[in-house]
Formats: sequence, C-alpha cells, structure tokens
Amino acid sequence: MAAQMGGTPILVLPEGYRRYLGRDAQRTNILAARVIGEAVRTTLGPRGMDKMLVDQFGDVVVTNDGATILDEIEVEHPAAKMMVEVAKTQDDEVGDGTTTAVVLAAELLKRAEELLDQGIHPTIIVSGYRKAASKAIEVLEEISEEVNIDNDEELRRIAITSMNSKGVEAAKEHLAEVAVKAVKMIMEKENGGFKVDTDYIKLEKKEGESLFDTELINGIVIDKEVVHPGMPKRIENAKIAILNCPIEVKETETDAEIRIHSPDQLKAFLEEEERMLKEMVDKIKEAGANVVFTQKGIDDLAQHYLAKAGIMAVRRVKKSDIEKLSRATGGRIVTRIEDLTPDDLGEAGLVEEKKIAGDEMIFVRDCKNPKAVSILIRGGTEHVVDEAERALNDAINVVADVIEENKIVPGGGAVEIELAKRIREYAETIGGREQLAIEAFANAMEIVPMTLAENGGLDAIDIVVELRAKHEERDGKGYGVNVLEGKVSDMFQLGVVEPLKVKKQAIKSASEAAQMILRIDDIIAASKMEKEKEGEEGVEEEESGTEF
Repeated sequence: MAAQMGGTPILVLPEGYRRYLGRDAQRTNILAARVIGEAVRTTLGPRGMDKMLVDQFGDVVVTNDGATILDEIEVEHPAAKMMVEVAKTQDDEVGDGTTTAVVLAAELLKRAEELLDQGIHPTIIVSGYRKAASKAIEVLEEISEEVNIDNDEELRRIAITSMNSKGVEAAKEHLAEVAVKAVKMIMEKENGGFKVDTDYIKLEKKEGESLFDTELINGIVIDKEVVHPGMPKRIENAKIAILNCPIEVKETETDAEIRIHSPDQLKAFLEEEERMLKEMVDKIKEAGANVVFTQKGIDDLAQHYLAKAGIMAVRRVKKSDIEKLSRATGGRIVTRIEDLTPDDLGEAGLVEEKKIAGDEMIFVRDCKNPKAVSILIRGGTEHVVDEAERALNDAINVVADVIEENKIVPGGGAVEIELAKRIREYAETIGGREQLAIEAFANAMEIVPMTLAENGGLDAIDIVVELRAKHEERDGKGYGVNVLEGKVSDMFQLGVVEPLKVKKQAIKSASEAAQMILRIDDIIAASKMEKEKEGEEGVEEEESGTEF
C-alpha cells in the first residue's frame, strides 16, 4: 500500500498486504457471512437435512447440529469466523438454537446489503438494528408463557422439540425422558429459584445395542477397570473412599540418595516400605471402606493387600470424575489417607465392573440423592452414538434453560412471525431512515418460518402469507409451520415449544454479529500465501543443503 507525496511514493504497509475499502470491504464481509448461513440453512427444522463432514485425516462426522458443522469446517475469512463465533456463543450460553442464530445473522446482513445499495449509511442501519433487537427482546418477554417445572410432561415436550431436527427422531421420546430425569436430579435451589450445572451430567457413549437401550444411571459410570484380578467385581451397599492421593510410598520432595551397605539394611528397608503400605490399607479398612477410587496410582503390593481385604480399587480416575463421584455418593475427597474417617465415605447401592462393547467399565449405581449422574448412550454405529450425544446435549440444555428461567415461547417459526409483525408496527413510530432498517430487521425475522417451510418441501411464500394472516387474529400468536402436515397450526396445542432463553440469546447473538460486520469499512490483510511460499522455499533450501 503506497501513498503519493510530491511525486514520491510513501510505503505505509509492507509488500504483500491487501486492502479493501468502503463498499468493497462491506460486500466481501457480507458475502462471507451469508455463505456460512447458507451452509447450515438446510439443516433447520424437523425436515432438515444432514451434512457429512470429512476432515484431512479421513474422519467422518454426520450431523445437522449447527454448532458441530461450523466447528468442524475450516474457515479462513475473518467475517465467516465471526459467524462461527455466533454459533459457539449460542452453544456455550444456552446449548441450542445455533442454526437459528447463524441463519438469522446471515439474513440480517442480506437485508442490510439491500439498504446499503440504496445509499443508506451503515451506522443508521446499525442504529435501527439495535433498536429493533431491543424491541424484539421486549416482545419476547411479553408473548412468553410460564411453565410449571414440576410438570415432567411439559419438560419432555420441550426436550422433544429440541431433538426433532436431529437424526435420533425414532427414539426422541425415550431420550427426552432420560434428559428430563437427569436434569431434575442435579438441579439445586438457589436464591429462590433453581440452578442447573449441566457439567454434572456425564455422557458416556458406547456402540452396540440400540438408541432405546440408552439409560440413566443414578450415579456415575467410569471408563476404568478394577486394578487387581483378585478384587471383588461387584459390591452391594458400597462404602466408597474417594482419594486424591496415591496408595504408594511417597517419594521425597527433593532429590535424595539412600545408601545401603548390607543385605540386612536392604531387608529392613523393604520391610519398612511393606509396613507403610499395609498401614495405609489398614487405615482404609478401619474407616469401613469396601471400594476405593483414587486420582493417583496404587502400588502393586498395596493392590495385593486391598484384594486380600476384599476391597475393590480403581486408580488414575480423572479429576472431573472424582468430583462427580463425590457429588453422586455424598463422599468427601480426601488428600491424606491418615485423615480418612467413616464420615468421609460416600455411599452407593451397588458398585460393579461390567464389560460394555468389549471394554470394562465401573458402574456406581443407586446413589440415594445423587447431585451428579451419568447417561450411558448406546447406538448401532459410532455415527449414530455421536449424533445421539449431540441430541441429548441439546435436550439437557433446553430443559435446564426452562428450569432456570421458567418461560417458553411457541416454536415452528411462530415467534419469529409475531416478532416481525410487532417490529413492523414499532417501525412506524420511528421516523427517518432508521425506520427502513427496523423494517429490514422485521423482514429478516421471517427467514426462520420460510426456511422451515422450504426444508419441509412446502411453498414458503404461501405459508408466510397464511401465517401473517393468522397472527393478525386475536389469539394467533402461537401459529407456526406444521411441516409434518404441511400446513400452519397452533404450536402451543401441538406442544412444539422452546425456552425463552434460547430465542433471546439467538436474537442478541445474531443482531450483535450483524452490527459488528456492518461497521467494518476497511480490511487490511497480510497475504498468507506469501508467508507459506517463503516457508516452503526455506524447507527446500534446507533439504537441498543436507547431506546423508
């Protein structure tokens, strides 16, 4: 990039840099963002299609989960990366609605491009979008309905809606029931409401059996095996010691040297080591434990003593699993065996080792009041199990969202049509060019019902016209696209509902991403190709200069 001053070029940026200014910068950014939106658009809704993603190592992922698709594809363009961030934020924050958020952001940019072509300044569009998004959140609160979180049937319907578009449709009712039970077990009262930390639901997947064999374990599944063949493989009424320390002789903190000059000294040294290990095992036995889980190692001799005492032991358990074990069994994590007391022990109705799909696994079952649980996901193939995990993850998150903020809105594009109608009414109260931006925001909202109709093989324009007419009626706010019957229906009556939290986050994420992309009028980018070329040349020079 060079500037002219008195006939002499002044270099501002190094050679190889590219610069896009004004309208060109906006056009390339909007195009890149729209490409990302188009990539996931066909996956939206119950009739959405799947994507097959093959990475450079040949690993295959088959899914229609927006966050997974965008996470798997490699994106170079910075504006496209911002769209991927929209999906990630949506997934991290509420766990569902990723495709909706990305499709909405892409449509907002498409509508903004039309306004830019009419000569409307980007800051006016951004200001209009900001006002429209704020109004949309206000309307969402207004049209949402409260849900009784004690009604498991309502929670199941919410979970089923989130899984309707996934490839596990056949078993969606069974999986929804599992998800609801799991969330209900781990939810905790906090400040007059409820808090759900979904990290305490462990999803363990194994190929084999069918999706209907997916089960909820009132406890924890650990992908480990018992350390010694002489130990019991099944213990009922288990008293569990949860350790964060090794059952082996501790090494000195600093480098030390032990000098042994005679066989007697060696014998005494080994005997002392043996005595210390036996003392540790005796301490565990005295506390009343018959099962031991430790994050660290267990000495071979200690394994022998534990087996002799009839104690089941598992070593090198992950830190996250140790924490979940503590919450599930009510046991305390102990960092020194000397401090272990009967009060520190956790309890479980049954601890057993079972072989699942060729691998040994430890099941800690029938915990009294588990605040951490596991779901063992089964399915015919690896791809089915992976998709079931993604579907369950979405279902768990939406149920958690409703329990934390017990409000729902109709699905099937009903809420977007209602928002479009209300935002158009609001636009008339705002004068000037901002009104056009607010109307563009309202028009962009209709992309969701249009996409649902298109993916269901219906005439999108006819469906949207019919929906607009229904929403003009007094009790029409719940009408959306019934893709299974090819008509418009009341989504509340059909039980197609979504958490308010998911919709609010989708609108916030999409509008903020669109606003940020629209504000960019200058792109200064280094050429990666030049760097890569230089790197390759350097490697070639090195190779040519090396002799063997």
